[in-house]
Amino acid sequence: MIKVGITHGDINGIGYEIILKTLSDQRIFEICTPVLYGSPKVAAYHRKALDMENISFHNVRSAEEATARKASIINCVDDEIRVELGKSTPAAGEASRAALMKAVDDLKNNRIQALVTAPVNKLNLQSDDFRYTGHTEFLQDYFDAEESLMLMSSDLMKVGVVTSHIPIADVPGTITQEEVLSKIRILDTSLKQDFGIRKPRIAILGLNPHAGEQGIIGEDEKEKIIPAIEEAKKSGGLIFGPFPADGFFGSGDYKGFDGILAMYHDQGLIPFKTLVSDAGVNYTAGLPIIRTSPAHGTAYAIAGKNKSRAGSFRQALYMACDIHKNRQMYKEITRDPLPEKDQNEKGQ
Repeated sequence: MIKVGITHGDINGIGYEIILKTLSDQRIFEICTPVLYGSPKVAAYHRKALDMENISFHNVRSAEEATARKASIINCVDDEIRVELGKSTPAAGEASRAALMKAVDDLKNNRIQALVTAPVNKLNLQSDDFRYTGHTEFLQDYFDAEESLMLMSSDLMKVGVVTSHIPIADVPGTITQEEVLSKIRILDTSLKQDFGIRKPRIAILGLNPHAGEQGIIGEDEKEKIIPAIEEAKKSGGLIFGPFPADGFFGSGDYKGFDGILAMYHDQGLIPFKTLVSDAGVNYTAGLPIIRTSPAHGTAYAIAGKNKSRAGSFRQALYMACDIHKNRQMYKEITRDPLPEKDQNEKGQ
């Protein structure tokens, strides 16, 4: 079965709680072999605090040692680390980085086939060697991808964003025709190969209120977004828009599309989280590897209180497995059917 790496995230948040709640369901082990990159000591602390002694981890030194139908754990941190529930600490940030770096190394070397990341604190995650605003930006750099797309995904809708973790004041200057076109292409490809949608219908949102109202409330749509849409259509894609964001979600028009491309973070994520609740998943599209995460943060305010809902993390784990299967099927469907001899003749 597919081995899925799980990073423990911020040890002072709800990461371990949602991981434990998810892995306590034995049906998980029918679809994957989970490998937790974290700390046996911290895991034991959270198990006791949550009174969840019914789940245990098999201590392994490497992902190769992980066996089916067991939850394995690789120790990535110092045993003297201290858990301080609900607090952002330098030690928690260091533990987050250590688990992430070990996991991505195993992912790059195919010791695991997918990665699910528990929530981190973007501030304490920073160090002299780690200057990224989130997992998405780090993974794009680590795996040498020219572009990536933060794609919030659920059965109800899939919403990508042209700009993600940047100040709102920087959004207009960051959006260009080339950038919008690139994100459209990543979204289109991902919907096909990762989600098995043969001919995806994609909606593009405008940047300005009323999608610019034909230039009365801004020229961004006319100068950048519409030209990108027209260029994308030349490849045969079913690309529509730009739509005013408020009316698009308010009227229920989103139900008629397989994918939606928003211009900036809150434009896409606020309606997504409002409508999807705790079933949403953050997926990093456009990378050669598979990475998902729950669509929420560390939730310090409820850490250790057994109040978290594990639905989003559970769906992230399921989705990682589904995408792995879909990618295998896509490769099989799109591979060149000609035998090797004919391929050589075709190339001459």
